[in-house]
Amino acid sequence: MATHDYRGIFGADGARRRTRPTVAEVPAETGLVVEDLVSGFCGAVMTANIREVTLEDRHGRRRVFPLRPAAFLFEGAAATLVVPTRAPAAPVRSASGSMKVRGHTARTARAARIWVEGIHDAELVERVWGHDLRVEGVVVEPMHGMDDLVAAVAGFGPGPQRRLGVLVDHLVRGSKETRVAASVAGPHVLVTGHPYVDVWEAVKPAVVGIRAWPRVPRGTDWKTGVCAALRWGEPSDGARRVLGAVRDFRDIETPLIGAVEELIDFVTT
Repeated sequence: MATHDYRGIFGADGARRRTRPTVAEVPAETGLVVEDLVSGFCGAVMTANIREVTLEDRHGRRRVFPLRPAAFLFEGAAATLVVPTRAPAAPVRSASGSMKVRGHTARTARAARIWVEGIHDAELVERVWGHDLRVEGVVVEPMHGMDDLVAAVAGFGPGPQRRLGVLVDHLVRGSKETRVAASVAGPHVLVTGHPYVDVWEAVKPAVVGIRAWPRVPRGTDWKTGVCAALRWGEPSDGARRVLGAVRDFRDIETPLIGAVEELIDFVTT
């Protein structure tokens, strides 16, 4: 990364000349994340030429900006984007479908959190959205059920800089989960969810080699009933089969995708 040093020097007469800050020249490599200083638009580089650069934000919105000196913010400092000396690589997508940020180290974790019901929910969210979560500095934690959600939310102490998102299974009208969710929702707490009894059911059946998820009688643990019907062994065996089959967002049903994306947006706002 080249720099132009415009810091002050003294002329022949001993008078100090006006100083200008050092501005780095940064190659506009595909996937590089920068912010336009005028508009505040932040996104990853998609294409660049000698006149302009195209940026795409995490929602897929694209904007084109001219390549002006010191026009962008990169790693907290003003920078001048320049055309790379080699041809940029094709855009690379993360498992969630977002632009994958290359050369990025995990951001320091925010005070905000996303809670999910159990360890399998957390593993599935990590498998699909792990890259996005590390870029945004968001930690996902399992609640191990919703029985003590009201007390847990009160103990967390949500606030403007400490938002809480909660992902709930079986969030349908009239359910116990819906009533509990309504009791904790507020300006700094967002509860979203999906209609499935268990997060496994949010994985498309074809992904795990079945036509449809089995019906499990009321009163029977859902995972246990599914594993028995499909002859998968114990729930731990089923978890390895289900989670191991998921590659990216295309293997997940739309309601879960929408719920997780909404939570990420909420806690990073």
